[in-house]
Formats: sequence, C-alpha cells, structure tokens
Amino acid sequence: MKQRSSSNKAGYWYDEAAAERAVQFFSKCLTHTKGEWAGQPLHLDEWQAEKIIRPLFGWKRKDGTRKYRTAFIMIPRKAGKSTLAAGIANYLLFADGEPGAEVYSAAADREQAAIVFEMAKGMVDASAALRTRSRSFKRSIIVGSTNSSYKVLSSDAYTKHGLSAHGIVVDEVHALPNRELWDVLTTSTGARRQPLTVAITTAGYDRNSLCYELYDYAVKVRDGVIEDEAFLPVIFEAGQEDDWKKPETWRKAHPGLGVSVKEEYFAAECAKAQQLPGYENTFKRLLLNIWTEQNTRWIPLETWDKCGGELPDLSGRVCYAGLDLASTTDIAALVLAFPIAGKVHLLPFFFVPREGIKRRSSRDRVPYEVWARQGLIIPTEGNVIDYDIIRAKINELAEIYQIKEIAVDRWNATQISTQLAGDGFEMIGFGQGFASMSGPTKELERRVLAQEINHGGNPVLRWMASNVSIKQDEAGNMKPDKSKSTERIDGIVAALMALGRAMEADEERPSVYDEGEFAFF
Repeated sequence: MKQRSSSNKAGYWYDEAAAERAVQFFSKCLTHTKGEWAGQPLHLDEWQAEKIIRPLFGWKRKDGTRKYRTAFIMIPRKAGKSTLAAGIANYLLFADGEPGAEVYSAAADREQAAIVFEMAKGMVDASAALRTRSRSFKRSIIVGSTNSSYKVLSSDAYTKHGLSAHGIVVDEVHALPNRELWDVLTTSTGARRQPLTVAITTAGYDRNSLCYELYDYAVKVRDGVIEDEAFLPVIFEAGQEDDWKKPETWRKAHPGLGVSVKEEYFAAECAKAQQLPGYENTFKRLLLNIWTEQNTRWIPLETWDKCGGELPDLSGRVCYAGLDLASTTDIAALVLAFPIAGKVHLLPFFFVPREGIKRRSSRDRVPYEVWARQGLIIPTEGNVIDYDIIRAKINELAEIYQIKEIAVDRWNATQISTQLAGDGFEMIGFGQGFASMSGPTKELERRVLAQEINHGGNPVLRWMASNVSIKQDEAGNMKPDKSKSTERIDGIVAALMALGRAMEADEERPSVYDEGEFAFF
C-alpha cells in the first residue's frame, strides 16, 4: 500500500502520546466480539495501528485539534473492517474529549449500518469501564456524563435535519445508491471543533458512484496530485496489472493475510475464481480491492462438459419445472429438475417457431435445423411460438413424471400459466431479480463445479451455457444477464427457476435465499 507521509508544514505536528492513547484504548477498553478471539482484548494489527489509528489521532494542527477530518479507508473483506470501524466509533464517543458528541453509523440501509453499531455495542457491553459510563439501547448508546450519543441512522436519514455530527462512520460506501446521505452527514459537522468522517469500504464496480469519486480523490491525495491536508487516504489494493493468482499480490492487497484471514482460505477462493469465471470479478473486487466490471462470463465449457453423463430412467420421479417464455419469436425453454441422491438431473425441452429455425440456421449459423432433426427442439408452425404446443407437451410429460411445481416468470406467462393451473398444475411466479435468482445461480455454479449436476450432454443447453454473462451486485449476489449475454440463455434461466423451486421445497435445509453456499437433498 502506498501512502502519503504527513509533513510538519503549516504547523502540523505529531502527538505521540495522543496516537498511543488511541491505540491503547483498543487493547485496554475493547474486546473482540466474534470468532475465535471473542472476549479477548482487541490488540490492533501493526498495519491497523501504523497506517490508520496513529496517523488519524496522532497528527494535530497548530491549535491542538485533529489534523484529519476525513479518512477514506479501502480494505478488502476479512481484514477486520467492521471491528476497526466499531472501535473508531467507540473512541469518538467515549475518549475524544468532545462534549455532547454525536456519533453515527451509516450505510446504504439500516441493516448494514447496524453491523458496525451492534459490534460497537457488544464491545461496550463487554467492558466494565465503558458499560458503567453509558446506557445501551437497541439503536443507541448514551454517555450521560458528557451528554454524548452513538446512533444508527436509517436508510432515509438524509431526510432528517438538525444533526450535529462529531463522528461519522460510513460502512461499505460502494453500496450507497447516491450521495444524498453522505452530503447531509458531512455538512452536519460544521459546528464541531474536530469532526471526523470515516468512509470504510471494499472496492465496487460502478465508476459513476460516490465511492469511486472518493476513491479517485483519495488516490490523487495519496500520490500528491491533489493537496488536502485534512484528508487521510488509506488504500490497500492490487493493481490492475498484477497477477491476481499469485500470493504476493494477495499480500499486497490484504494486510491481514495470515492473521485475520488464513492464506489457505485465499488460496481456495483463488482456485474457485480460476475455475468459475463468474466468480473471478467477485474475488478480485472483494478480496483484492480491484475495481471490476459488473458483468462476467460464467461457466467454462470444459467444466460444464464434465457434468454430461447419461441420464438415468426418470420415469415416475418427482421433479420441478422451470418455464422461460421471454421470447415469442425465437426460443422457449422448459427444464425439469430431478433431485436424486445428491445430484440434480436436468431434462430440457425447447420450442422454436418453424420459420425461426430456418432463419437462425442460415443467418447466424446456429444449428437449429440439425437440432430439430435430432428431436432436440420442438418446431411450432408459423413465425411465433405456439403456446398450445407447450401446454400439450407439459401435460404429456405429467403422464411420465411427477411434476410438483412449474416456475414461470410472473410477467411473461400469464395466459399459459392460467391454463396450466386449470389443468391442475401448481404454478409459481418466479422473480428474475437478484432476490430470486442469486441463490439458484450460485447453487448451479457450485453443483457444476462439484459435478453434482447431470445435464445429459444436451447440445442446446450446452450452447446456452456458453452464452451466459453473469451480472453481480455490490453484495455479491449474481444472476444471468440476458442483455449482456452473447446469445439465447433461456434454457439456463428455466433450469435456474426449476432448481430454485427444488431448493425451496426442501424443508430440511436452509432457504434458497440464505447467503452462502450450501448443499441439499
């Protein structure tokens, strides 16, 4: 990490006692609240003390007030970000010498802001020295002797007025939807002697965001392009040109490697990113602090092809169906997902208007005509898909398999959904946003990597898998992006809906929407 060194020009001076006092506050008054160190004194790592806490609280102005008024701290996940932020908030509340201090945790939403607050509250509750000097409530901590408070701001806090902030900790700045909250908070500090705003975040992907604006400014301050003596830039990141697969790059980006995060964890995540392109940008952004694009290609075909064994006899088996009808002129997809003994078997069906078969084969060299002759796609007469053919096929399949549910995009299948419901099928509206699609997308990715999916080597589905581009949000949720994918991906979308319903139907395992990766069945 490169960092600008402070000078003593304009009367700035370094107060070693003040810097040491802040460091000692962490170890003498605070404890870890989670993980293997829970209950133990919070000794700062060397990089935390030397790069952040000592400069932040040690450098002073001529009048003895703090030099820095804003700190931009960009550190990757698993570097103790929330713990550090909570400790800073507690110091500003209890030990900064500000009468009537108002300290706030803020984030894109109240739940995110509460992460830092709850950690700070846990530290207070575990410390006799702090606990006896304060009262803790659900959303605030009050220090009566100094008339000071620490509160969590709700996501609509920017509509509130009358704030007079002494300390502000903004967590995961990259997730802020706009700059309104930031502007209201930072402009509320004008009446304070030495206010401090700490923006702490991982990298993002939106280069039009407030976070990237702050990042760009911080880099220029660090590199001496801009002179702002009140701004402390602390940036740990790998360079765009660095080899992200090498441990030396990991250590460059992650100051806590080997301490707060195990190198084995990093190696495993890096290996996963090399096997699954859909995870590569996530690894780079969250663990190496590299600003990435939002869209990435997904599963390599060589990985997909390892899951192409012969399908077993599925007659009479329970299955869950996904039906994607986004296109009326090109292709519609129906996929049945059969969970059997730790594997999920996928049985796809595709419907294409006959005129579309000829057009696509000659124009785009997509072998629709070959697939039609092989029985891999089902032609319907005319230039649009005949939904009656799809309905008839589903009723035919129901005579062979136990179709428990049919998941459909709630916006694109109203008529056929009503008809199939009348035929006795349970129809489930399935959203196409991150909330519904992220769980199945991650699960299909995990199962392909573990070879716990059997797609039977279907060439149409294989072609669609090769077309998928994945879109990710700031939280690491992912879903297929039809607008950025190179070609049709309807079969993959249908498979994800079917898999999502199979996951939801399993009552003995976590919900499809639980964060993280998990197995089921």
